[in-house]
Amino acid sequence: MSEAKRDVCGIGNAMVDVVRHVDDEFLESRGFVKGSMTLIDADWAAELLKNAGSDALSSSGGSAANTMACLASLGGAGVYLGKVRHDALGELFRKDMRASGVEFDVPAAESGPGTGVCMVFVSPDAQRTMLTYLGASATFSPADIDAQAIQAAQVTYLEGYLWDPEPAKQAFLEAADLAHRAGRRVSLTLSDSFCVDRHRKEFLKLVAEHVDILFGNQDEIVSLYQATDLDTALKKVAEDCGLAAVTCGAQGSVVLAEGKRFEIQAPRVERALDTTGAGDSYAAGFLYGVCRGYPPDECGSLGGAVAARIICCFGARPQGSLRSLAADVRHL
Repeated sequence: MSEAKRDVCGIGNAMVDVVRHVDDEFLESRGFVKGSMTLIDADWAAELLKNAGSDALSSSGGSAANTMACLASLGGAGVYLGKVRHDALGELFRKDMRASGVEFDVPAAESGPGTGVCMVFVSPDAQRTMLTYLGASATFSPADIDAQAIQAAQVTYLEGYLWDPEPAKQAFLEAADLAHRAGRRVSLTLSDSFCVDRHRKEFLKLVAEHVDILFGNQDEIVSLYQATDLDTALKKVAEDCGLAAVTCGAQGSVVLAEGKRFEIQAPRVERALDTTGAGDSYAAGFLYGVCRGYPPDECGSLGGAVAARIICCFGARPQGSLRSLAADVRHL
């Protein structure tokens, strides 16, 4: 096996996040379910973009893209695979990802749906409610897989949100096969309880047969195994996956590694401003540690530290470098 040139190759829905603060009345008056993710069509997305307001923050987004940006801010080397259209939003995504330190060279589509966009409404309690137009990202297929990028990365990181379209499913399976044939590892984030509910049987098969490192929050893990409680679900996770990290909000996280269980305490946060990207940033810290051979508990601690930093700012990306966090965690 040749030496890996990169830490992580992330694969996910490439889209532009448009984040704005709203009050509960705003959500209620429009019938938006707080904390949910709703898929919308192109016309609705265009209307929301038109009325986003001058205070909205636009940046490259998508779950795996957020993870890759945080990984780069920590000092990690990453490449991202995702689909955008050759349009203004697509160019914003490409420039923003590259500016964050992540390689992104997938050719833009010249026809078909426009670049995807996710409207993120952040309420006063820091919960995020998302309305997502998948657009071009949903057309990702095996033709967009970069075999060299996958084979050159220690870990290939798959975003559960992208599992919906059939071509993307085939792309995931091809990516996992390429990674394993190169002696690399495959990681999956479950992304959302709604994803788990839609694809439970397929996700269970994917985890058992193709995934080496699993990420999910407690609700997603319990839902995946249709367990009555988290402990029961964790026992089942341990049977399927050698390494798993389960986030539990303010209670921290649980890391399972080859039969061992580590309870990771969450860092103290004075005031959470925006939980957007908390799970994505946790995965970035965790994978950064994995790629450097950190013990499982230190990977979990670094994941928690990165997530704590992200939820104290507006949006899902770091404001300033995260490079010092790894050293700080290792010296605790």
